[in-house]
Amino acid sequence: MKKVEDNNNVGQPPVKLEDTTSFETPEGNKIFQQGVLLRSVSKFVAGTDEDAVMPIPVFFCPDTKKIVGLTLPPEIRDEYKDDLI
Repeated sequence: MKKVEDNNNVGQPPVKLEDTTSFETPEGNKIFQQGVLLRSVSKFVAGTDEDAVMPIPVFFCPDTKKIVGLTLPPEIRDEYKDDLI
């Protein structure tokens, strides 16, 4: 019987865990939480009757509340530069 390949990374090159490195904060923290930044979207941009809200999922350090910058879209990283690791 042929082994079925794991397709969790569809469209991405296969990455083995042994080819990765641990990510940690400058303080040495290695555990992160997932959070959501909320962005307002004008009703004119959204094409709706009311303004809308756009959620942006991010990871952050629970101790410092600093956002892992790599999890933010590049277009808004500068806006949050004081809150990034």
